[in-house]
Amino acid sequence: MTDADVLVAGGGPVGLAAAIEARLAGLSAIVAEPRTGPIDKACGEGLMPGALPALGRLGVRPAGFALHGVDYRDGRRSVQHRFAHGHALGVRRTALSAALRARAAELGVGFSQDRVVEVRQDAGGVTAGGLRARWLLGADGLHSQVARETGLARPAPRTRRRFGQRQHFRIEPWTDLIEVHWSPVCEIYVTPTADGSIGLAVLARRGVRYRDALATVPELAERIAGAEPVSDLRGAGPFRQRTRTRVAGRVLLVGDAAGYVDALTGEGIRIGLAQARAAVAALVAGDPARYEREWEEVTREFRRLTGALAGLAASPLRGGIVPAAARLPRVYAGAVERLAR
Repeated sequence: MTDADVLVAGGGPVGLAAAIEARLAGLSAIVAEPRTGPIDKACGEGLMPGALPALGRLGVRPAGFALHGVDYRDGRRSVQHRFAHGHALGVRRTALSAALRARAAELGVGFSQDRVVEVRQDAGGVTAGGLRARWLLGADGLHSQVARETGLARPAPRTRRRFGQRQHFRIEPWTDLIEVHWSPVCEIYVTPTADGSIGLAVLARRGVRYRDALATVPELAERIAGAEPVSDLRGAGPFRQRTRTRVAGRVLLVGDAAGYVDALTGEGIRIGLAQARAAVAALVAGDPARYEREWEEVTREFRRLTGALAGLAASPLRGGIVPAAARLPRVYAGAVERLAR
């Protein structure tokens, strides 16, 4: 017997958004997530301007700190661009998770603490985590069990393996821009949030310690000297993940589970929301193959631009990224605006 139209494996932001999309489309939905409470993750926590109307459409408007542009810095120069339209928002991941879960509950989404480990499907539906539904959306993150169970996961590449680390500090924001500090060994994202703290997220290869990374950016190390840490240090990665396709019968992958390039451009939530919307639309149409085509479309620019920038960041040309942005301000501004959409 089918318990729901849609079973979502994973209760992170994209999984919750997918469940909300299902309810808005008139489908019943259950989210399977063994973790309790708002789910945290090591990430930059900046919602790009394009993510805000997408969240608003779902009825979700989290509190945050308004951010009006991007500032690339390398210790010698600062290259800034302010968004032409709208603003980004610095939002604690736990606050975003709580807002999405509250909206999902308001719309009648069911919740289960079962963990999806095995996936079995037949002509009428999918059984996973002790639950059954007509469709399964795998939204269980970078190391997706659903992708592995369905044979959609590809081996993660051994080159350009990058990891993230993030911690918050009690300190008043000093800027209304998303600062990205480029040092020889890492990028550090500075994201003010609405609770009187800032998050410092480090992107680097394996083995780079968080405090060692901060020490490579003296101006940041000096700013937070003596500041009270208000969250535990968290890590995530490796970021670069690949999948063969995004659809296997009645199973569709969304968010990081569908494949990921790098966190460098901060578009994860915006792209994930677009995937959730496209996946549910395909289910309503009874045409899961349509989602594969739309996934290619909604992620194409992200994959190209982020892939190119991540490649440069891992190459001997890394030290020229900020100087190039300074020499070519219109190109830099154009890239920022493309990411902001």
